[in-house]
Amino acid sequence: MKAALGSVFVVAALIAVPAPMRAAMPQATASADHNLDERIEKRLDTSTLKKYNVKVSVTNGVATLTGTVATEADRAKATQLATIPGISRVENQLIVDLSAPTGTAGTMKAKAKEGAEKTKEGAEKVGEKTKSGAEKVADKTKEGLSKTGEVITDGWITTRVKSKFVGEDLLKNSDINVDTNDHVVTLRGTVMSAAGRARAVEQAKEVEGVHKVVDHLTIGPKKP
Repeated sequence: MKAALGSVFVVAALIAVPAPMRAAMPQATASADHNLDERIEKRLDTSTLKKYNVKVSVTNGVATLTGTVATEADRAKATQLATIPGISRVENQLIVDLSAPTGTAGTMKAKAKEGAEKTKEGAEKVGEKTKSGAEKVADKTKEGLSKTGEVITDGWITTRVKSKFVGEDLLKNSDINVDTNDHVVTLRGTVMSAAGRARAVEQAKEVEGVHKVVDHLTIGPKKP
């Protein structure tokens, strides 16, 4: 008889709670679990355990940790970091493996952020290697290859510019010195006319890899 009365009281107590409140209770619990989940993940992501793929799941205040770490100390630290106000118990299911991967670190939510950081870091490393390589080959890779497959260097540009002057009627009896530095061509010397001067500059600009042409030419007879 007492047991029956107890059951009646429990049922009566549940009925006494308004339906909207009963429906909101699971939602409130789920929201609280989600917040705890995020707090634990943040603590893991800002610790030395960030390099491991530790997953966190919180249900009814119980935090479950899964994944792989390298040492027992790491495993214990994970439990410590997961023990926060609101967590009633930590189920540490982490596996200790000395060969635990450290390249795909972080929780599932942190992976996107870490992936962006790795992409940026990789781009910087590639940039550094490219710069180093360019220095070793004396700027040979600045412009890549010419249409004929030759490496475009300052020396290559100088030779090409001089070759374009050969056979030019407007440049007959001219005395032109060509100097190329960092793909900038400087023309010095004399030409016979203004038209010859313009032609020399035009021809130099047409050479592959030339960034700029500096004209220091003067009009007059060839110097003895």
